[in-house]
Formats: sequence, structure tokens, C-alpha cells
Amino acid sequence: MCSTTEAMAPVNESPVPADLPLTDLEREICELAADLAAATCRWLLLVAEFDERRAWAEWGVHSCAHWLSWRCSIGLVAAREHVRVARRLRELPLVRAAFSAGELSYCKVRALTRVATAHTEASLVTIARHATGAQLERLVRGYRRVLAASIDDARKAHERRGLRWRWEDDGSLSFTGRLPAEDGALLLAAIQAFQEPAAERADDSAESSMQLWVDGEPVPTPEKPSADARRADALITLVRAALTAADGTGHAAQPAEVIVHVDAATLAGDEIHERSELNDGPALAPETVRRLSCDAAIVRIAERDGQPLSVGRRTRTISPALRRALQARDRGCRFPGCTHRRFLHAHHIVHWARGGPTTLGNLIQLCSAHHRLVHEAGFQVQATAGGVRFRRPDGRPIPHCPPPTPSHGPPLAALNRSNGVQVDADTCRALSAGEHLDYGLAVDILLDRELNHRGAQAAARQAPLPRPPERASARPPLRA
Repeated sequence: MCSTTEAMAPVNESPVPADLPLTDLEREICELAADLAAATCRWLLLVAEFDERRAWAEWGVHSCAHWLSWRCSIGLVAAREHVRVARRLRELPLVRAAFSAGELSYCKVRALTRVATAHTEASLVTIARHATGAQLERLVRGYRRVLAASIDDARKAHERRGLRWRWEDDGSLSFTGRLPAEDGALLLAAIQAFQEPAAERADDSAESSMQLWVDGEPVPTPEKPSADARRADALITLVRAALTAADGTGHAAQPAEVIVHVDAATLAGDEIHERSELNDGPALAPETVRRLSCDAAIVRIAERDGQPLSVGRRTRTISPALRRALQARDRGCRFPGCTHRRFLHAHHIVHWARGGPTTLGNLIQLCSAHHRLVHEAGFQVQATAGGVRFRRPDGRPIPHCPPPTPSHGPPLAALNRSNGVQVDADTCRALSAGEHLDYGLAVDILLDRELNHRGAQAAARQAPLPRPPERASARPPLRA
């Protein structure tokens, strides 16, 4: 919970006079709508840059959307959509130009970024200038349905489906697969639903260029995970969800087992003494085993010369009653800004292998990503009199609720003017004034442009290679 003991200072209010003429009232509403659109465009471009530099990762949050929800008080669903639109804006210069000038509202831009490509962007911007927001939304929905309906050779694609895998020398699992279009879309939708955010980054290979400084010293930034790595994390989350009973608690009655063999000395230390490995699999770091054993079933085996002498009963580190109490107290992941409420791990603040008690005061709930951060990425959690405190790897505390940031600088309209944006009451008005829009014609034009582009690409791939010029033969001509 976030609370404050001081009353907020009164805000300078500008109440609308009751005798303001209707023409002036309407004009100011329309002008502010254009100003809001232009300012929203700049804000989204700043969000895209912030996301590209992965500055949100410095605070241990899952994604840029989670950072916006935590830091800017935006709902998580809306924050994800803002991040998606921000990324697409970088790829659509015509949409970006009209948006930054206040000619297109955020509603229109959000719709355009779902379907626009380099070959349809100009047509879509022209249509968006003439259509109302509701008309453009309807047009985009129809266009997306038409694009999704073009499926070729479905039977052959189904017959070619397959999956294969192998264990690599470094202990990792490699696999490749092929799925029909509809099954592939289902898999991607499921992965993207767990990826957070769902959209891919505009440039997966760009390295972070942001450098944090604390007390005049640079803070090392973690290596940026690629889009492939983020999708792999989402796939594992999806697998965990599929293996978990749908009882609303995130814990399966009979889950699939991952067996780890580790000796007591290794579990309590930082080096492998005897063994620390997956059953019939590769070795694991001691810290990884401690993370796995925070909330696991334990079987104690006494051995001599590698041979088991006795096998104890399987016991869980956390009893069902204690787990229910933990869930009732925490109600989700305790990491600041995290909203995960399912598939949570019970984390020992002081690990039980190092003498920490398995009591409610030494336990908190963490999601998979933050559990990994605390164990293997240098983030710290400490018990305090008022609850728990989290710290970044550089020691800086992570506030549970950042203080609100007061607005500074010139008013919105003045800020837009300083950036060269000139608006009036007609800047964001639909040019058609709400008149009938021929949806079929608009979709036909867009589809024709897209299919022509695809046809040109297919023809270029199938075109025969040009024959090299014939060389003169070095052999002397035959004589009669």
C-alpha cells in the first residue's frame, strides 16, 4: 500500500465560466483534442525510446508496460497497448507525421498500427483523415478479417506438421517444429499472451545505450535479452500454465516433476561439492537449485560411496496450511510494480538450507521472473519491521509506490507551439464530417495494394537467374 501523511497542495484550477459562449467552448474542446494528440505522439515516441533502451529493466519490472503501470499509474492492459503503438510508430513515418501534427487522434493511430505496412500506409492515412474514429475502427476490423482469410494449401501444411528436439553439449535443449497456419497462430497468440508485452521489438539486435550513474559512478547494466530469449521465457511460462491444474490457485494437484540431485553442502554454499544436477541432465548452479528448492518437495537420501543407504519420505518445504496463509496475506507477487497473481513461488527470504525458518515471517510470494531475479540476478529482498524491502543489484532501494511527479513546464498548448505544432479547431476533424464511408471499396483498395506487393515478391523469388554472357571458346575452330 502507498500512503501519504501530508495533504496535497491545491492545484491551480481553471474552471470553465458558465457564460462561456458555445462557439468558444466547442473551439477550445477541438483545439485541445489536437493538442492532446500531438503531445500523445511525442509521449509515445519517448516511451518507444525508453523501451528500446530497456531502461525499465533496471528496476526489475517485467516489461515497459509494467513500468508504465507502476510509474505512470496507467492500467496494465492500456499500458501494453501504448507500448505496442509506440513501437509501431517508429516503423510508420506517415502515420507518425500526421499524429505529431495533431491531425490524427490516438484512437485512429491505434487502429492504423494494427494493419498498416509500408505499402498501405499512405492509403490508410488518407482514409483516416476523412473517416471518423468509429468508421476507421470498423474499416480496420473488416480489412483484418479479409487478410486473415487468405489461406493456401491447408491440407499440405497440416501434413507437414512436426516437432523434433535434441540435447546439446552444454546441457540446453534445442528443438525445431512446423505447424499449420492456424495452429501456428494459436501458439504465437499463447506465447505473446505470456510474453508481456505481446508485440515484438522494432529492432531486436540494438544494444542498450542507456548508462545509469549513482554518486558519479557508472552502474553496470544487465545484458539485453534478445526477442528470441523473451519468447523462450514466454513459452516456459505457457508450459507451466498448461501443467498446472485450473483451480485458480496456480498449484497443480499432480504436477509434472523436475528432479534435482544436490548434496547438502552444495545447497548451503556457492560451489558444487559433490553433485548439483538435473536427473539424467546437466549440472545446475547452487543458486539455481536454491531457487528451485524454495518451494519444492524434498526427499532426503543417505549415501555412502555413491550408494543410497536409506531414502526418507517425500516432504514439502511448505505445508498446505502455511501456503494458504501466505496466499491470503500476499495475494500476488510482492515485487514492486508486479501484478502477477497466479503461478507464484513461495520464496524464503533467508533460504532454509542456510538456516532460515519456514515460517510466514520468512516467506513471500514471487512470480517466476522475480524469483529468478532475486536468486540469480543480484536483486535483494530483506525483511523489515513493516514488511519487506527490495533493492537493485547496485543497492538502490526499489519503492513500492513511487511518489507522484508534479507537472512542470509550460502548458500543453504552449509546449506544442514550441515544437512547431500549430492547431486550430479543425486540425483533428474528420474531413468527411461523418458522411457515409464505402467500406467495401476501401478494403478492396487496401487489399489490392497488399496482394500486388505480395505477388511482386513471389514473382521475384521465382524469377530465373539471368544467364551469364557466353564466353568465346578457347578451342581453335575446326577445319574442314
